Amino acid sequence: MDAGACIIGRLCEESSVIMERNVFMRRAIALAQQSVADSGGGPFGAVVVHDGRIIGEGTNQVTGSHDPTAHAEVVAIRAACTQLGSFSLAGCEIFASCEPCPMCLSAIYWARIERIYYGNTKSDAAAIGFDDDHIYREIALPISERAIPTEQLLADEAMAAFRAWEDSDDKIEY
Repeated sequence: MDAGACIIGRLCEESSVIMERNVFMRRAIALAQQSVADSGGGPFGAVVVHDGRIIGEGTNQVTGSHDPTAHAEVVAIRAACTQLGSFSLAGCEIFASCEPCPMCLSAIYWARIERIYYGNTKSDAAAIGFDDDHIYREIALPISERAIPTEQLLADEAMAAFRAWEDSDDKIEY
């Protein structure tokens, strides 16, 4: 194969990957638009992809389900974990209509998702009333300086559960 054909082949392959990613992002965006149209929640959608196929979808369901954790990414992660029968989404990617908030970003890390793609930025979200910048600022503060008073209680008693976990022979580590 000559060098020109190799370059063209690589460009075609790269173009195909980009087109596939765009398909998944368009699905996340369509879910966000559907969420608004159905009055089910905020304008957010997400899909989890494994081996080139969608294994979990989610829309923001906070208001409809009375669950402040029912963000699109969390809903999609829950669906994907159920689909795979595992708490680990290693080898998966997530496509979200908006840059994940701190809670969703944490869930993505806990699920071991390997790549994040997003449409709108957190600044775009803030411009329409979904401002989570204060949460990012709070996380960086020492506990004693956070807006929500936080106090440790019964540390010695609470440690018993941790010791039991450490001593357990049948735990599933994650």
